[in-house]
This record gives sequence, C-alpha cells and structure tokens, in this order.
Amino acid sequence: MLCLDGWATGTQPAAVGAPWGNDRPTSFRCTAVTDATLSAQTELDEPTVRPAHVNLALLALAVGGFAIGTTEFVTMGLLPEVADGVGIDIPTAGHIVSAYAAGVVVGAPILATLGARLPRKQLLLWLMGAFAVANVLSALANGYGLLMGARFLSGLPHGAYFGVGSLVAASMVPAHRRTWAVSMMITGLTVANIVGVPVTTRIGQSYGWQWPYAAVGVIALLTVLAVWRWVPFCPPDGGLSLRSELSALKRPQVWLALGIGTVGFGGMFATFSYISPTMTELGGFGRATIPLILALYGVGMTIGAVLSGTVSRIGMIRGITVLLVAIAVMLFLFGPAVQAAKWSALVAVFVLGLLPSALVPMLQTRLMDVAHEGQALAAALNHSTLNLANALGAWLGSIVLSAGLGYEWPSRVGGFLAVAGIGIALWSALLQRSTQRSARRMA
Repeated sequence: MLCLDGWATGTQPAAVGAPWGNDRPTSFRCTAVTDATLSAQTELDEPTVRPAHVNLALLALAVGGFAIGTTEFVTMGLLPEVADGVGIDIPTAGHIVSAYAAGVVVGAPILATLGARLPRKQLLLWLMGAFAVANVLSALANGYGLLMGARFLSGLPHGAYFGVGSLVAASMVPAHRRTWAVSMMITGLTVANIVGVPVTTRIGQSYGWQWPYAAVGVIALLTVLAVWRWVPFCPPDGGLSLRSELSALKRPQVWLALGIGTVGFGGMFATFSYISPTMTELGGFGRATIPLILALYGVGMTIGAVLSGTVSRIGMIRGITVLLVAIAVMLFLFGPAVQAAKWSALVAVFVLGLLPSALVPMLQTRLMDVAHEGQALAAALNHSTLNLANALGAWLGSIVLSAGLGYEWPSRVGGFLAVAGIGIALWSALLQRSTQRSARRMA
C-alpha cells in the first residue's frame, strides 16, 4: 500500500485515467492507495498523488537520511578515538559498528510491521524522535557497555524510516521515476558522507568522540520539524494488517533480493568499517587526512545514487548483477590499490563509495516491485539486510585482523562476499524468467 496526502492548498487530482487538465484548485486529502491503484499508476505512468511541494517533502526526508548517514558512518572514521575513549582495542571497537547494525536488523521489520496501521507521517515523526534521543544517549555513554547499548537503540528506527520514506517518495512521482525519487531520499545519506561524516569526524578528533553523536541528535530534531512542516498527512489504509505485511515473506523473490543486500553489501562494509586504520597503516596517510578521505567516499556515494536511475534502465535485475560484478572486481583490487600509491588509494575509496551506492535504490525498488501487499515491511527489510551486511562485514573484518592478517585482507574477504551476491542475483533472474514462461503458457 502506498499513500500520501496533499497539502491544504493545492489541486484536486482527477480520477485515475482522467486528464490532469481537469484538476481544480481546492484543498484536498489523499485516499489510501491500494495495490489496484498502484497497478494503475504503473500502467499510466502517473504519480499516485500530486502534492504541491514534492521537492520540499523529498528534502525533509533527505535531511533524516543525512542524520542517519552521519551517525552510521562517523563511528568508522573515529574508530581509534572511540577505542581509546572507552579503553578497548580497534578490533573490539568494530563491535560498536556491529551494535548499530544489529539495531537496524532488529528494528526494521518490527517497527515497520507494528506501525503499518499508523499514518505514515506520524510514524516518520515518532521514528526520528526516537532516533534523536538514542543519539543523545550515545553522546552521554561513558563506557563500552553503555555505548554498545546506545548504538543498538540508535539503529532501531533506521530501517523503518528509510522503508516508509521510500514508499512516500515513490508515491509522489510517475512510475518510471520511482527509482529516482527513492535515490533522492537516499541522497541525504550519501551527502552525509561528503559533509556530515568529515565534519563530525574532525569535531570528534578535536573535541571528543561524543560530540558527533550529540550533533546528530540536533539534526534529527530538525528533521522532525521538517517532516512535520513539509511531508503531507495521509490516513492509514483500513485494509492493511499485520498479515498483509507479512505476506511479503512468502515470496521467494523477496528473500532473494534481501539475500543480495546481505551478502553483496557485506564486502563493502568489511572494507569500510576499517577505512581509517586501513588508510593510515596500509596507505601511509596521516590521521588528519581521514576526514577528507571520508568526504571523497561521500562524493562517490552521491554520484552513485544519482546514476542509479540511469543504470536501472537496462533492467532492474540486470543492472543489479552488473553492479555486483563491478563491486567484486573493485574489492579484490582495493588492497593493492591502497598499497600502490596515494592517488590509486584515493581512486579506490571513490569507487568504493560509488558502486554500492548505485545499487541501494535499485534493490529498494526491486523489493517494492516483488513484495505486493507487504511493501512497507519489504522496503524496511532492505535496510535491515544492508545493516546485517554491515554487522557481517565488520565481524568478518575483525576476524582476519585479530588473526594477525594485514589491513588488505578485509577487502579480500569482501570480494568473495560480492561473488556470492552475484550468484544470488543470477538465481533471482532465472526464477523470474521461469515464472514469466509459466505465465505465458497459462495465458
């Protein structure tokens, strides 16, 4: 179910199939959008609704993505400082990254399902408010155990926010621009890696690792205000239920798409979780350059998100497979590139941001296509699985590092994970082709 409301001042959309020229100026409210309406949207290539402030609504959602992206990735840039601050070694500090990811894995399906009957705007406000509180608790933590708990709580709203926000974003544009709309919301997360993560990393290096989390809490409160002001209200669909959301889990293609996210992205996180020590120990960069390196990674992420809609034009599953192949090659070459020269190390970091970021909106749209009645749960589960990949990658990276292997090894492990993701994508493509052939024979 997709739904979004119009603003108090705007135009009343004509009925589905009627010319938009018949719209009349008035105040209006949206009605719940069912699967039938979504099907009509796809056939007519029209947005489900036409609110007066699409760009401002997307901006409000993107600000939340900026806050989430900052808190998710800043820990990786401050791993040595966090380790020193709570009295642990760097491999153990990697578990703090995993704690946040575990919160996303647990929170995404539970909160998306429990909130299915709430108006989407109200749910977004509650999620971002809880996110603000949890980040303030992270800033106040004075020990390893407390910080682990606070980071877990910070991750709980992450997946549900992106899942619900993606559905809202996709409902405001024509069908052929859904991947673009989702990517614009996710651009907040990518821009965080250009501005938010480098700036808060420098703040953390200069004034203490706690301050970045406090700053994220403030940004989250600003998001609450922006969503309240710019994202329209929409009443919940009375026909939506826990059972209808859970129905997505009966579909093999949903599980295959989630598997691609878990395994395919694990390789990127195995590498990026240890990006700070990798660049200093393996690449010979000074610690003061890490914020600039993180900014370069963010530039790659932003460009990748913008290019995602273009790549999807070759076909969703085909584009996903092509990107996974490129990611696998990049990860196998990452260690040698960092060791070879500083310029090749910087190119490797840029590509590490670009390729996986292009994949995220495509996976999100793929899940929305194959989930049918359970779109809210499936969309949230995409971020749950991406953070399961985060936890998996950080854990596997800590294993090879604790075994005494060098910082070139996490990316090698990541390359094999990406290859496994290619296998799952091919499985999904074969199943889709078989299903289509069966449908044609029955027609």
